[in-house]
Amino acid sequence: MQPKDPLTCAVCNRLFPRRACASIPALRPSLKARLAKAHPGCDAEGWICMEDLNKVRTGVVEALLASGTGEMTRVEAEVVESIRREELLTRKLMDEEEDAPITFGQHMADKVASFGGSWSFLMAFAGFLSVWILLNAALALFFRGRAFDPYPFILLNLILSCLASVQAPIIMMSQNRKEARDRKRAENDYKVNLKAELEIRGLKEKMDHLLDHQWQYLMEIQQIQVDLMEEIARRKH
Repeated sequence: MQPKDPLTCAVCNRLFPRRACASIPALRPSLKARLAKAHPGCDAEGWICMEDLNKVRTGVVEALLASGTGEMTRVEAEVVESIRREELLTRKLMDEEEDAPITFGQHMADKVASFGGSWSFLMAFAGFLSVWILLNAALALFFRGRAFDPYPFILLNLILSCLASVQAPIIMMSQNRKEARDRKRAENDYKVNLKAELEIRGLKEKMDHLLDHQWQYLMEIQQIQVDLMEEIARRKH
């Protein structure tokens, strides 16, 4: 027989509708052990509301994560919080990545690094060097050495040195930002994988628990059928 609404939570003693409660005997062994440890006086045959059940689940996950190192890391704490809130972690991480601010300097560094590492930059720079050298060679030839940067092109060497000294830090800034973004993505992948592992582990434990209960029910039904058959046989004789 299905219990009638409302039901009393064995932990907080508040009334809840049937859909907002879970049967304590039907909980997984790890959840029941955690519940008995956290609330020794609660009714082991009663009901628990979803809010308190999520707290128990969070406690089980925290104990599981802390069992290896003795304490949880910041990433593991965020995963536990997402489990407690029952939120989709991938959607949250995607929103955080899309909302991450980017400064004008970072945007310019990315543009300069992207252009500086392309064939367009190499071809444009090769054309600039060729024009500079040919122009100064022609001026030196026709005006008897009165070129603005005669051979060995000291001014050109100064420009190249200045360009290299400015371009290198800009490219390094862009690479550092990309490295930080890659580390963040790797951390997000770890969060998703960790939560998936914990959820699958809990699901497996729940399935094993349900199968064990189902097997007990089947054995009880089979025993009843055997008793009935023996009773029928005795009556015939």
